[in-house]
Amino acid sequence: MSAKAPAKTHLFLFDIDGTLIASGGAGEYSMRLAVNDMFGADIETAIAGVEIAGRTDHLITRNVFAKYGVTWTARKAAEFLDLYLRHLAEELPRKNGRLLPGIIPLLQKLKTTPSVALALLTGNLEQGAKIKLSHYRIWEFFEFGAYADDNYDRNRLGPFAQARAKSRYGVDFAPERTFVLGDTPHDIECGRAIGAKTVAIATGGNTREQLAAHAPDFLFDDLSDADAVLTALGIPAPCLEPKI
Repeated sequence: MSAKAPAKTHLFLFDIDGTLIASGGAGEYSMRLAVNDMFGADIETAIAGVEIAGRTDHLITRNVFAKYGVTWTARKAAEFLDLYLRHLAEELPRKNGRLLPGIIPLLQKLKTTPSVALALLTGNLEQGAKIKLSHYRIWEFFEFGAYADDNYDRNRLGPFAQARAKSRYGVDFAPERTFVLGDTPHDIECGRAIGAKTVAIATGGNTREQLAAHAPDFLFDDLSDADAVLTALGIPAPCLEPKI
């Protein structure tokens, strides 16, 4: 009889852009192209004044529509985001993007730690997240996620991730054992909204000092030292399967 799988006790919720990957500007450029397609705007200034980092794709869409004086409707938003996703799939291979330091070793260690559930908490659409992370070959690390499809307000995404975690594992993950990892103050706010431990990483557009001003529970320059990160977060070392 096989041994019963250990219960999950720790939930890791990862942001994508600036945390797991740097897309080389593929996401923002794809958004500009979509604005050009729909509104005929100059590509270089298409989203000037529209905040991108840490925002959901649906909120960005609402703000783009407001910039161009267009009434938001679900149909128009879907049309715009379809354009964006089409461009995103084309632009990712053209840009000089990369995985950020330490991501593969960290994900491998988390994936092989029986107590850890690994998921996404991102402002990307689910399809956009899949396109990006499949391109960088890390999509399969993540078991589920909460996305812009769930709500345009980033701070309302956490409960979706928590509900999916409970549905999948039958566990209410304690806030002190839930970690939200991201590179912007919006990620810190998002984690704080569900009482989670907030883990800020200065690999995006915010400096360490800017992130520190928002008092995250943990702050790293990058995730290059996976063992040091896990030790700081109090995560037990991965268990090895006994040899037969």
